Amino acid sequence: MQPLEGITVVAVEQAVAAPFATRQLADLGARVIKVERPGTGDFARGYDRTVHGQSSYFVWLNRGKESVELDLKAPADRALLGAVIDRADVVVQNLVPGAAERLGLDAGTLRARRPELIHCSISGYGPGGPYRSKKAYDLLVQCETGLVMSTGTPEAPAKAGISIADIATGMYAYSGILTALYRLARTGDGASLHVAMIDALGEWMSQPAYFAAYGQEPPRRTGAAHPSIAPYGPYRTDDGKVFLGVQNDREWDALCRGVLLRPELVDDVRFRTNVDRVTAREELTTIIEDAFRGLAAEEAVDRLERAGIASARLRTPEQFTRHPQLRARNRWRAIETPGGPVRALQPPVEVTGHEPVMGPVPALGQHTEAIRAEFTAAEEVPA
Repeated sequence: MQPLEGITVVAVEQAVAAPFATRQLADLGARVIKVERPGTGDFARGYDRTVHGQSSYFVWLNRGKESVELDLKAPADRALLGAVIDRADVVVQNLVPGAAERLGLDAGTLRARRPELIHCSISGYGPGGPYRSKKAYDLLVQCETGLVMSTGTPEAPAKAGISIADIATGMYAYSGILTALYRLARTGDGASLHVAMIDALGEWMSQPAYFAAYGQEPPRRTGAAHPSIAPYGPYRTDDGKVFLGVQNDREWDALCRGVLLRPELVDDVRFRTNVDRVTAREELTTIIEDAFRGLAAEEAVDRLERAGIASARLRTPEQFTRHPQLRARNRWRAIETPGGPVRALQPPVEVTGHEPVMGPVPALGQHTEAIRAEFTAAEEVPA
């Protein structure tokens, strides 16, 4: 039996944040009924055409779901959605601000009829305050939370390379729904949940916010190097770069003796503490790269490994899909999409003896007629 077998989730969702949350529920065995616009569907379907003619975003976010096309302004379709919600355990929505209330899909309206329902709303900036009606997308929330000003180089701030605000929000929605399901099982009480993107990414930005507010200095944008730990980042070898990380004075000692072959640096006043090493970052980089001169990257990595210093090679996203560690651990599974099978990475939490569902990615409206038949028939059964 799957962990969430028997749980029905209605997802009035689009883009990334809400679909990411509900896909986690589908992987655990929940039935996720995804409501999409007739003709066009979730606009994430149109972000690109790279995966057998489909969007890489949509394939990533929507496996294991049922797709139903409904016009939420049409009375018949709205009535059908009501019938589905009447038999659901969870409703998730991330419509534009105010739309759920206009459509009667807000927590207050739905839970007045069914107090046991778990309702999760996702927004950019929360239900109150001057930004409550403001549209929000991932990059814009990265800007508002200070992430863009914390990333990049001294000359040019940069966004994160992934939809980090959406992902953070989706994960908090997912964990909040699981918590509410646990409470429902114990008490029979539902819940009204709200997750704002600014709050979710704001939590993840707490350390740089503390550093800047209490340290009274602007963010340190250091490219691929760590802004407040050294040595921690990329260093040149004869045929490329290796990344290494030193987290404490014990590892600094090991680096000096076993890798740099410069034991006198351990007690050098320029590098005695991490704060000292950050201050002298440029000098330290020169010393490390001098020690790597004449070494290929793999030789440098071998020396680091023998000394117990953490290291990594810089890989592209495509190279990640061929990572030997994932292959050795059998972490990939084949899933079906409308354009053909693709490999998908298993969910991060491994449960011994349990295989996640990882169902197919639906075509737009693939389940519309089946949903109409199932829930219309249920409504016509005499009480």
